[in-house]
Amino acid sequence: MINLYEVNETNKMIDKENLDVRTITVGISLLECMDGDIGRLCDNIYNRILSVARDLVKTGADIEQEFGIPIVNKRISVTPIGIVGSGACHSEDDFVRIARTLDSAAAEVGVNFIGGYSALVSKGMTEKDELLIRSIPRALSSTENVCSSVNVGSTRDGINMDAVRLIGEVISDTAELTKDADSIGCAKFVVFCNAPDDNPFMAGAFHGVTGADAVIHVGVSGPGVVKTALNEVRGKSFEILCETIKKTAFKITRVGQLAAREASARLDIPFGIIDLSLAPTPAIGDSVADILHEIGVEYAGAPGTTAALALLNDQVKKGGIMASSYVGGLSGAFIPVSEDQGMIDAVERGALSLEKLEAMTCVCSVGLDMIAIPGDTPTSTISGIIADEMAIGMINQKTTAVRLIPVKGKKVGDTVEFGGLLGHAPVMEVNSFGCEDFIKRTGRIPAPIHSFKN
Repeated sequence: MINLYEVNETNKMIDKENLDVRTITVGISLLECMDGDIGRLCDNIYNRILSVARDLVKTGADIEQEFGIPIVNKRISVTPIGIVGSGACHSEDDFVRIARTLDSAAAEVGVNFIGGYSALVSKGMTEKDELLIRSIPRALSSTENVCSSVNVGSTRDGINMDAVRLIGEVISDTAELTKDADSIGCAKFVVFCNAPDDNPFMAGAFHGVTGADAVIHVGVSGPGVVKTALNEVRGKSFEILCETIKKTAFKITRVGQLAAREASARLDIPFGIIDLSLAPTPAIGDSVADILHEIGVEYAGAPGTTAALALLNDQVKKGGIMASSYVGGLSGAFIPVSEDQGMIDAVERGALSLEKLEAMTCVCSVGLDMIAIPGDTPTSTISGIIADEMAIGMINQKTTAVRLIPVKGKKVGDTVEFGGLLGHAPVMEVNSFGCEDFIKRTGRIPAPIHSFKN
């Protein structure tokens, strides 16, 4: 039972420390929509999304009002369109038509984003997968709410370097087509290794093919809550530090569990997972970098940062799994540059480089996220950065991701304004030495020896 003290404590976390339910995401299977005719397929997709998610936004608002819990986003994820469109799509135009259908459905329902314009190609690309990937720049530049992802690697399959090479070109093309808006199309695209299929966070959300017809996932976040808790144990031992983070993560997860249970019951959709991710926002006091500072590093990127982040990530997971039997998704600490004021400050002070961020991704929940780079960065360099991050995920048996934004017309030191939750970012320096001869090789990087566990 929740007692009065816990109610007051939760209210304080919401009012003063930026605790929120970052998203309620409805995952929807589109497998039943598949058809050989592109017109019928698009009609089926539109009708299916509306039939399942029509009341999602209202339900989220009702829960907010009744329980006083801020629910920032309401989102939809769907079965990867690379699968759904395989029978009906014979050109890039056909896939773009599906993207626009998804966008129309999202607008009608009123959600913030819809994810699943995706392909799973870790072991190889079909002809239809390649068509979808090549269509991404047009799809993202001609829609408002559609998010896209491609899984190019896994610990069991290795890394599809043909896809990695192609995606470097796709990211550059997307940046060019949306250059009038600071290449923001790239903010709606992420490339994965070991992508989870129960992730409620954009841009990487899609509904896994092993999932039910529909499912409710909830992502909850509270970097400000963790930082405030750590203020009280400044200078204390690592044991006390870890216990404080675990207890705080437990409390945050219970808030998400409440929202998930209510949404599931009211929408009559099964509950999937709670994703306990310390996902920052540009708001002051809602920063993962500030937590690292509270743990004891002057700025994110200083010596000790990776160890502090590893500690934080592990204790968050330990606390979360005690609060819900269904913790999943990504769960841990996110380190997106543009969405975290503390990270932005660290970059501007010279404490945080792209190479240090890559090292930090070895121990965090995702990877290189929302990083603005010069618009003239070669596509082979973009692919090389992706390949490095995918290798970290493959070898360490963890999810890693890359969301790079080569901002056309911008150079190192410039600032890019994205607005809203996407925030703003300084354009970061990229290693100027090339990797073209590596990237132009064809085929796959094989799976590591420890992947063979049958």
